[in-house]
Amino acid sequence: MAASYKPKFWRPGTEAPGTALNEERNNKKDDSTAVIYNPYISMSIQQQRQRLPVFKHRNHILYLLETHQTIVIVGETGCGKSTQIPQYLAEAGWTDSGYVVGVTQPRRVAAITVAQRVAEERGAVLGHEVGYSIRFDDCTDKDATRIKFLTDGYLVREMMEDPLLSKYSVIMLDEAHERTLYTDIAIGLLKKILKKRKDLRVIVASATLDAEAFQNFFNDNDTKDKSKDTAVILTVEGRTFPVDIFYTESPVPNYLRSTVETIIKIHKSNEEGDILAFLTGQDEVDQALQMVIDYARSNKNEKLMKMKALPMYGTLPADEQMKVFERTPPGTRKIVLATNIAETSITVNGIGYVIDSGFVKMRAYDANTGMEGLVIVPVSQASANQRSGRAGRNRSGKTYRLYTEADFDKLSQMTVPEMQRANLSSVILQLKSLGIDNVLRFTFPSPPSSKAMIRGLELLYALGGIDDSAKLTQPLGVRMAEFPLDPMFAKMLLVSGDFGCSEEILTITAMLQVQNIFFTPRNQKIQAEKMKRRFSVMEGDHLTLLNVYEAFQKYGKNSRWCHEHYLNYKGLVRASSIRKQLEKLLKKFKIKLVSSEGDADVICRCIVAGFFANAARLHATGSYRTIRDDKELDIHPTSVMYAEKWPKYVVFYEVLQTNKDYMRDVTEIDPTWLYELAPHYYQYGTENEIAAKRAKVGD
Repeated sequence: MAASYKPKFWRPGTEAPGTALNEERNNKKDDSTAVIYNPYISMSIQQQRQRLPVFKHRNHILYLLETHQTIVIVGETGCGKSTQIPQYLAEAGWTDSGYVVGVTQPRRVAAITVAQRVAEERGAVLGHEVGYSIRFDDCTDKDATRIKFLTDGYLVREMMEDPLLSKYSVIMLDEAHERTLYTDIAIGLLKKILKKRKDLRVIVASATLDAEAFQNFFNDNDTKDKSKDTAVILTVEGRTFPVDIFYTESPVPNYLRSTVETIIKIHKSNEEGDILAFLTGQDEVDQALQMVIDYARSNKNEKLMKMKALPMYGTLPADEQMKVFERTPPGTRKIVLATNIAETSITVNGIGYVIDSGFVKMRAYDANTGMEGLVIVPVSQASANQRSGRAGRNRSGKTYRLYTEADFDKLSQMTVPEMQRANLSSVILQLKSLGIDNVLRFTFPSPPSSKAMIRGLELLYALGGIDDSAKLTQPLGVRMAEFPLDPMFAKMLLVSGDFGCSEEILTITAMLQVQNIFFTPRNQKIQAEKMKRRFSVMEGDHLTLLNVYEAFQKYGKNSRWCHEHYLNYKGLVRASSIRKQLEKLLKKFKIKLVSSEGDADVICRCIVAGFFANAARLHATGSYRTIRDDKELDIHPTSVMYAEKWPKYVVFYEVLQTNKDYMRDVTEIDPTWLYELAPHYYQYGTENEIAAKRAKVGD
């Protein structure tokens, strides 16, 4: 726990500590946090920059960058490392001669918002000197951009086009503690690039990071001569504003209800400061949002500040996400209910209070069954400290943890790297496209399990992306690697021309990248469901999405029409943009752009050609079971197939794990298509016939 944290204890349902009443009663000797004010309001941007703790380390950072290839920077949340270090590098000449300073972020919204802040500080137009690049959205100028924010995944894709990253002088991997799939790939590849490019510099930065592990990874561990070390550690101490942390006296029975109760208590007892509450997923965010709104409506006559409650999660449309950064009118308190998307890098001005539920929804992969899904698990200590840091960005703050201090001490120190809990087929595909044939010997910061690697290789082989020697096939495997998509989507798109339905498959793929196409207002759920049924078709969710997009195009991409039909207008516009970019790739590979002219079977067969590994059959128990591994699954309630007579065989896009394992985006199939399109992946026949086949293979 950081030294500046001041732990206290409290009980949910009672007056929250640190409130105005408690401050007056208990903190008479220290009024530094009793009166909340923001000195930045009256400062120029230059003065604000100089007040940040990282400023006094400016010359030290630049010196170490001259003398070492890699710097591992550990700085408290709010010290200014994300926004200031890229500017220090530009001011010191690292962007001269046309070079670019690249700064990676684990999330798209972080890349956008940090780029906006840096552009504002430099008085530049976003997309000119300072820009950002994320999947399907490039806001840069190849001639003018000198500070470029991008996601880890986008950096890896740039390595495919330029393996030595020749246009970059410095790469800064920000928020590296999140250890996303592409963060680890980028770190492993950068270690190789540094051996070829002695002029390249790498900065690994985070507020909560196992610094020595990263230092040892980049250094030559075969020698004990420290003078030959290429990586050093720099610690940036201090934060702009202090944060007090409060724990519960005993575990809470329901963290969702306790979160809402704590929001209400803070709202009743404190005069100023916005609230940020962390929950696990969209469903919980929507539930808590409704509870807060219901409270506000039922207590209109209370003499309290107005409340403006806003959601924040990854699948929320971009314009809705950006609403949390807008200023609220005087006399209004902003309440942001968010997933871990708000945990790092982004700064929501005015946040004075953070409520940490102690849980997070993470993607997990079971190498034994080949199933990947979302599971709810306790946060790590590193994530908990990141969350508390959101309260001290531009004012003194307080964090309420809905668990005891003893429980905090039991949490794992760091989050399990995604590399050790993810499907590795896309990782293997991209590494092979970069010329790394023996992926088993690739230097990962945290090596994945051998089972996960075997599963990834097996799926790529089944998709036709690699051959018997585990090399990329020509041209299918090479082309699959160029798509910024899961290999299953890439295969489906590349064979769509042969099936005669490339136009429809382009649309379905683009729509699945957006999610939440159907919009359900809180008080109009029945009307929204009826409207959704107008687009639904018996074949399933994929063709339903196709219907929605074609109707959207037919009515001229009209926002009013979308509102009347409870559709996400911004999401459909984004799907249209993604479709155009994917269409360019198909044209590049000379894939025929043809339509099936309404033949649903052709489209469904093409979907099976890509997603045959995600096939399930209806079991006598009433649930589904995957054909390959006999994993029990159910259809998600939001699927159009949920209320109908369930089909015997389906393919699905992904699995969501809550109280059950749910299939999302489901389509009915004919089982003979699996035998026809993936005979190498499934074994058919009676038990005796299959046993005979296995015995023959054994001989």
